[in-house]
Amino acid sequence: MPVIEHQTYIKAPIELCFDLARNVEIHTKTTAKTKERAIAGVMEGLLEKGDVVTWEAVHFGIKQKLTAQITEMTKPYQFIDIMVEGVFHSFTHTHNFQEVEGGTIMLDRFEYQSPLGLFGKIADSLFLEAYMENFIITRANELKKIAETEQNKNKAFKKRS
Repeated sequence: MPVIEHQTYIKAPIELCFDLARNVEIHTKTTAKTKERAIAGVMEGLLEKGDVVTWEAVHFGIKQKLTAQITEMTKPYQFIDIMVEGVFHSFTHTHNFQEVEGGTIMLDRFEYQSPLGLFGKIADSLFLEAYMENFIITRANELKKIAETEQNKNKAFKKRS
């Protein structure tokens, strides 16, 4: 079972990073390359424990649907979503946030099992694991840009007050 871990330093408060990471509209912005959008379940706002959302996206030129549920949430430190239905055999995506001086460390841990047994394992080694790692990193970098831009807007507003 492949495990992808990626750590990102974000120069923004932990609460902002946590809320942006579980915001449906922000998720759509951070996955624009795959045209990901919510099509069922919670389709806007902040995801909470127990919420279910169905995403539609284009991966490898194929439109796909995936339904995930938020199974755990400890604000503003962690939330976990698992695949309920979709192309993977299973996945668990753990989003951890740690407050550090000057910002937040966001750690994504994505564990998945491909479908199709041996063929899935071959796909992992040939292309799928690298593809998923790039997807996680790209989303994290986009979230970082949004959080740091939002943080700078807040600082500018406070200075004008």
